[in-house]
Amino acid sequence: MTREKLAINNRVIDDLNELLIDPENETVNRLQEVIEKYGTPEEINEKAKEAGSLENLLGRTTDQNPSYAKDLEWLMEQRDNSAFVSLEEYNSHACGKDILSGDLDYSCAPTLEISALQYFPWIIDECRRSIEKREILPGRFIRVRNMKEQEQDGDLSAVRAATKIAGSSCVETLDTKGTDGSNIHLGGPETLTGYFGGIGQPNSYPLKWVDELLYYYTNYGVNEVLNINPGTVLTGYLLYRMGVDINFKISVFMGNDNPYSVFWTLFMAKLLARPDGTTPLSGFNLSNSIDSEHLAHSARIRKELGLEEQVRIEHHITETWNSIVIQPYNKRDDLLELVRSIPNISAKHEGGDPEDEQNSSYPSDILHYFRTKEEILGSGNMGSLRDSYLLKHISVNRTATALARQGTGYIAAENLHGKKKRREKNVA
Repeated sequence: MTREKLAINNRVIDDLNELLIDPENETVNRLQEVIEKYGTPEEINEKAKEAGSLENLLGRTTDQNPSYAKDLEWLMEQRDNSAFVSLEEYNSHACGKDILSGDLDYSCAPTLEISALQYFPWIIDECRRSIEKREILPGRFIRVRNMKEQEQDGDLSAVRAATKIAGSSCVETLDTKGTDGSNIHLGGPETLTGYFGGIGQPNSYPLKWVDELLYYYTNYGVNEVLNINPGTVLTGYLLYRMGVDINFKISVFMGNDNPYSVFWTLFMAKLLARPDGTTPLSGFNLSNSIDSEHLAHSARIRKELGLEEQVRIEHHITETWNSIVIQPYNKRDDLLELVRSIPNISAKHEGGDPEDEQNSSYPSDILHYFRTKEEILGSGNMGSLRDSYLLKHISVNRTATALARQGTGYIAAENLHGKKKRREKNVA
């Protein structure tokens, strides 16, 4: 077999284009009908820009939950008064010597990431702790809380405002997913093998997902969400190509656990990019089972496809103590080696460090993400869950310290701690 046989015939591309623009294509027509409920792409983007402005989010929070609005005022005051530790101060303390601007290598600076920020008061507690203990807040927050629930109690607008104030990105998880009963034949462990075909967005759920996404995009400016299913990944690509400026990251549940699955994911991102080369795929989580060698291979594929700057590789450093991986799990040492040559990685902290989790009276559990606020309050577990979240914050700071000590920069909450621009270097 010759390598030339792998080249895609131009006629195939022409056939795909004809199918996409065919006015009789029912698949695209149904998607277009959902989009038109919200207006033209230009109108949709304008609505989202206005809805997602800090001014609008603050106004919504004031109307829904005045106490949260006061917390946001406090956060802005602390930001404006430079109450948070600067990168220079933090890194100097971590290294035990003066570390000036430019001393660390930011060419492959990873983004510090935490998951999951479920409730607004947690980020305020995290900020208070950071000021007191001179700690770093992450540059990226992931959320997995029920959207309708957090919309009703004011958390949605408050968290979006807080992350904007902090200068961090924020990813939401929509309610249109397998845990909402979309597959009527699946239940608990007794039907576990039924989930092996995917987390579950059957039948018309990709269109429901688009509808939900456009609702929160136009009403709250939610412009980046989690994506868990090939159908919703495709609708996300098509939505973006049609002019709607949304972004998504692909979940670990998609199972990108080898370079060939990564090639498939990035191949589609490249194929369905806009004419200017941009893609809505902002990042993707690799499976917890991937090793450093094959992550590096995946990164080379990303670079060869010209997506290195656009698509972040999101790598779990820690995981919740219960219900997802065999413990102990900590890939910080892997990260320290990877960032010597691979740019645009996210260091995701889904749990505390194993030594902290195993001594905790209430260790983290991925299943807690799916509990209702009412049930958590009724059980008296809210304080314990907040403490569990702060263990993840401590883990984030251990990663920041380890990176600084080896001379590598990192991306934290830029409006609170300062922003460092990546400088170019030759990457092997």
